[in-house]
Amino acid sequence: MYQIRPAFLLPYMVGMTDEVEKALYLRRFGVPFEALAYVFGHDPSFWYRLYQGLGRLSLVGTTVKDPETITVNLTADEKHSWLLGDRVYIPTTVGAGCFLGVDIVESAETPDLVKGYGVFRDEALNLNLGYQTETVTLDGWEQSHCAWRILFSGVAIILCFLHSVLDIQKRCRKKKILWKKLTGRLWHTYKSPSKRHFAQRLRRLREWAEGHTKQQSIHQRLEGMRAKSKQFQAAFDYPDAARTSNMVDRLMNYQDRLLRTMQYFHGSADAARLYLRSIALIWNFHPYGKRTVSKDPERCSPFKDLNGFQYHDNWLQNLLIAGSMNGYRQ
Repeated sequence: MYQIRPAFLLPYMVGMTDEVEKALYLRRFGVPFEALAYVFGHDPSFWYRLYQGLGRLSLVGTTVKDPETITVNLTADEKHSWLLGDRVYIPTTVGAGCFLGVDIVESAETPDLVKGYGVFRDEALNLNLGYQTETVTLDGWEQSHCAWRILFSGVAIILCFLHSVLDIQKRCRKKKILWKKLTGRLWHTYKSPSKRHFAQRLRRLREWAEGHTKQQSIHQRLEGMRAKSKQFQAAFDYPDAARTSNMVDRLMNYQDRLLRTMQYFHGSADAARLYLRSIALIWNFHPYGKRTVSKDPERCSPFKDLNGFQYHDNWLQNLLIAGSMNGYRQ
């Protein structure tokens, strides 16, 4: 059962939207619930319940308003975290600068990753029954590749070039001259205008490395890049696809900063899941700062960047309107 209520009232009529939106905005920066209670009144449990309640909304259905415009070029990754002292993993899917999927699973093995990334697929299909991802940019973890192929049989897996660069850099950081030359040649390869140029530059890079360093680990990594060159080259077939995982890394770094401030999770897996989804939704709807708006007055939030409009000037009312029926289509 869904309520019919104005957006200036919170769900279950627990308060007025204008009275809580500044406190919830501060949650984007990880301000503790105790601090919110001290400054804005109520008690920590009030703010905790209000915040967790946002996690019940569908990320895809609330964030993407036109079923035909769900991005088909995604980036995804899983970062480890901690729940009651046990290691857990957070599969995260990002598209067009917004969180589109997030979950918490017990391992980074394929069955758990299918479950974790499957949350995005289920919400996308709820919005658009014909949805099919074209590309997803991932790191080299094979279990992630398998999970996405199971979820979307026709998806093109694109390897993140940045991860390969960083992996090679680790092996020559103490040799500054070699580090700079290798880095320059790697990015020169990345900027290739076509598949043919990419393959040619990668071969030349391997030949150059063989003559300038005896480090077998570097040779092995370059050989690994050559063996997987088709997954790097797939980006040339999809001009709009991400060639690096910068987008998901940036959002996951933000996510991890918030989790680190609270020393990770101390309750149930369900509570942790709602917490992660609340982080994601507040990011998708948060208002941009003055520096960003001054450069482009038309930009207000990630939600508007994605959809081209917003329902209300108040970011929280905008979120509540977008989350009508919890963001799900019936």
